[in-house]
Order: sequence, then C-alpha cells, then structure tokens
Amino acid sequence: MRTTGIYVAHRTMLHGLDSRTKIIAFAFLSGMLLVFNDPRYLAAMVLGLLVLGALGRSLRNYNRVRYLALFLFLTSWVAWQFYIRGTVVTRFGPVALTHQGILYGLSAGMRVACAVLLGTLFLSITGIEELMAGLIRLGLPYRIGFVLSVTARLVPLLALALGDIVQAQTARGLDLSSHNPFRRARQLFPVLVPFLVFSARHASRLAMALESKGFRPSGARTYYLQLVMRRRDFVVLLALFALTTLSVAWRLTGHGVVVPGRI
Repeated sequence: MRTTGIYVAHRTMLHGLDSRTKIIAFAFLSGMLLVFNDPRYLAAMVLGLLVLGALGRSLRNYNRVRYLALFLFLTSWVAWQFYIRGTVVTRFGPVALTHQGILYGLSAGMRVACAVLLGTLFLSITGIEELMAGLIRLGLPYRIGFVLSVTARLVPLLALALGDIVQAQTARGLDLSSHNPFRRARQLFPVLVPFLVFSARHASRLAMALESKGFRPSGARTYYLQLVMRRRDFVVLLALFALTTLSVAWRLTGHGVVVPGRI
C-alpha cells in the first residue's frame, strides 16, 4: 500500500516516532552533514543512513533516487577540483588534481548524496498529515502548513497527469524524440496546453471544495491526528543532541578535517 509521493505505509520503529521528533531529527542530521569535511566521516554517515533506511524499510525508495545521488556526487566531486589547491597528484590538461581537492571533493559529493538519502528517508517515514501537524505544533502558522500540505499533494498528482497527457499525445502521433532543442520546444505545446488546462481546472475544483466545506484559514482549529511525545521520542532527541554536540566538539579539536578553514 502506497500513499502520496514516496511515503511507504509500513509501520516500523521509525514510522512510529512523533512527527515533531522526525522533523527535529532531520534538522539535526542535516546540520551534521556540515560538521566534517573528511570523507571517512562522511562515509560513516552514508553507512548510517543506509542502516536507517533498512530499519525504515526505505531501501526501495533509495533505489529510486540512486542515479540522482550518483550524478550529484560526481558533479560535486568534479567541480571542487577547480577550486581546491594543494599537493598536485596528476594533471588532466589544464586541470590539476590535488590530494586535498580529491579528498574534499569526495566529502562534498558524499554530503550531497547524504542530503538526497536523508530527504528520501524523511519523506518515506513521514506522511503528509503527520508533517503538517508536526510543523504546526512546532509553531508554524496554519496557513503556511496548509499551503505546504496542498503543494506536497499536488506535485505527484500533476506529475501523473503530465505523464498521462504525454502518453495520450504520443498515441495521437506526437513525436518527442527529436534532439533539436527548438523543434522539441515546439513539440511540447500539444502537451503544455492540456496540462495548463488540467492544472487550472483542478485548482478551481479544489477552491470550490474548500468553499463548500466552509474552510477558513483563521480561527481555532481541531485536528484528527493527535500527536503524542513518548519516551522513545525523548530518547531519540537526547541521543541526537548528544551526538551533534560530540561531533561539533570533535571538529573544534581539529579532527575530521582535510582542508582547514572550510566547512
């Protein structure tokens, strides 16, 4: 059973955490990606996220974003070779590969890959309703939370609609295989017009549905989903706080650094 987006409706220990715990944990882990720039420490974080993905039964979703993570990893590694100076290892034409550049590029690439895996894990174990309720309980205004919730639901819906439109137009003889960018842009008009019509029609129906139910963004509200912080939530938050504090202290003592002066 699947719901909106890549959320997997399994009930694991990670799914059972309060959504506020998951949001705060996401913030802590995102910050920890910036603590070290030694690839050995980032490799440990990659391994940790893989373990968490296995615990949350999210490895299938990891598999879906593997090419994106690999592309961002390679792009980041190559880009940093032009900026980091140090001991030259070898040269490829005008580009000099340095020992520091190779290591820092690996760290930067793994950071980006970790960010992709972390975001995938978070979306895999957190439902839209949970996310909205958690953000509001953490102090986010209801209007913003509602907009984020609607947007999160619209993105996969519009993606599915776009795929259906492309298939329908292709069945009618539309050829999208041209490598000429100008010709390809002209060929997208038969797709773009019905897609815009569908988007406007869906927005109009959504507005009418909200009005018919008396929706108002202001005023006191009640929620079907009731959030309760349990002992395991406090244990997870305490462990993350301790791990983050120790990591920052370890970095301040000079460990986990291959290029001093850089995050």
